[in-house]
Order: sequence, then C-alpha cells, then structure tokens
Amino acid sequence: MDRLRFSRRSLLIAGASGLGVAAFTAGTATGVLPVDEAVQRALGVTSSTPVSQLGFARVERVWSAARGREVDFVTLLPSKSPPRDLPMVLVLHGLHGRARTAAPTGTLNELAGRVARRSVPPFGLVAVDGGDNYWHQHHPGDDPMRMLLDEVPQWLRRRGLGGASGRPFAVLGMSMGGFGGLLYARRRAERRQPLDALALLAPALILSWPEMAKRGAFRDAADWASMDPLKHLTATGSVPTGVWCGTEDPFIEGVRKFIAATHPAVAFTARGKHGDSFNRTVVPSVIGFLGRHVPLV
Repeated sequence: MDRLRFSRRSLLIAGASGLGVAAFTAGTATGVLPVDEAVQRALGVTSSTPVSQLGFARVERVWSAARGREVDFVTLLPSKSPPRDLPMVLVLHGLHGRARTAAPTGTLNELAGRVARRSVPPFGLVAVDGGDNYWHQHHPGDDPMRMLLDEVPQWLRRRGLGGASGRPFAVLGMSMGGFGGLLYARRRAERRQPLDALALLAPALILSWPEMAKRGAFRDAADWASMDPLKHLTATGSVPTGVWCGTEDPFIEGVRKFIAATHPAVAFTARGKHGDSFNRTVVPSVIGFLGRHVPLV
C-alpha cells in the first residue's frame, strides 16, 4: 500500500488553481495558508463565486516502488465531494517541473466552473512527480512510466477515483509531458487499454538527436528513436488528440510536423512563447476538449 504523509506534508485547498497549489504549498508546514487575504483573493480562494467554492485540490506524498522514492500525488477535483468513480485525466509536467505545478494557471477554476454550469461532465485531474527523463526509465530503479501504468491506477482506485480500473481516461501533457503523454498513450494501446483522449500543450517533439542529447535522458540516438513520437506516428491508434502551441515556441516545428502527419481533432497555433503565459490562454479550449471525451460511468 502507498505510504501517506498527512498534516505537515499534506495540503487541502478549496478553489485553488494550478498556480494556487504551488503558491500555497511553498512554506506550508502546518496546513495554515501562509498568505494574506489579498493574495488568496487573487488566486480565487476566498472568493464567494461558485467556481472557487467548488474547485478542490489536494497534495499528498505517496511511495512509488517504480521510482524508488516518495512522490507528490496531486488531485484536482471539481468539488470537495465528487461522485464516486469520477473519471480522471493524467497531467504530465515538463522538464524540471513537478506535480504541484503541472496544470496551467486557471485549470481548476475552469474545470469547476464548467462542471458547475454542466457544460462538461464531471471529471478530475491527477499529477505525479516524474523526474526529468522524459517519462521513461533512464536509470535503473527509476521507472516513471511503470509508475503511470501500474501504480497511479491503484492510488486512484483506493481513493474512489477513476472507476473500477482506476485508469485515467485521458492525458494532458505539457512540453516534456507532451512527449511522455504520447509515449504513455502508445504503452496503453500496446496493453489494449487505449485512451479516450490526448491533449498536448507544446509537446517536446525535437527534430534532431544532437538537440535531444542535451537533455541527457536517453542512452543514444537509437534509444531515443525507439520512443520518439514523430517516429511512431500511428502507435497511439485513433485516440482523439488535441494540440496547442505558440508560434514562438521552440518546439513549433516539431508540432507542425506532427499536425501535418496526424491531422489531430484540434490543432491550434497562435502567437505565444513556451510556458504558462501561453498555456493559460488555451485552458478553456483544453477543458472543453477533454470534457467531450469523458466516458460514461
């Protein structure tokens, strides 16, 4: 069973956005919010609007045998008491990221508001710490992909989330997490457990080995080629896919190549750079896309 740390190392936040999780986690030792009321209002936490009342975030520490360490396990739910077996989306962070900052700013508020207005069916999001190795095993004893495939469903199922199997129905991946999301979708397809949707924000689709080698995440060019989504374009089958990327993003050329080859259901590019400044602007579109693919429970 996963080992939990509560009180001093757990955090419950009603109405926090993805940014709010990071802000409130910093410096928290007793569960008391370490920010003044003005900052809380800016994050939507003390607002009396239905959106902020409904959104609910939780950070826990769990033991991952696959990674050989404790990791953050973050759930973003549309309400404090969601329906049992709530469908879940797996959120994968980028390089040098972590679970607490995986979701773009405003994600939880947008989700809660959409669910409250019944413009999308209820669903939640879950994020875990995956390290910097492009969501695959690069060092012995640290296998983030096995964590996603085998452990995350167990953790969700124990919390009454994700249905009988506990498997997320979709993935939201950003940057390195977009690469990881495509690799995860491929592994799920190989297990005959296909995803219902795949949302990619500026996925790190790099076009040359010398550029990828700078990340230190693959043994050699052959190792990278065995996992590179651009070399396995049909591996995820017919999973409905959405892609969003800024035209000033360093990964735009790889994204354009992916779009031209796969013709995703959503292919959105607009002026913008890499990171949250662009990602936060497309959150409504991403939540709407994911909401269209929530399975019936």
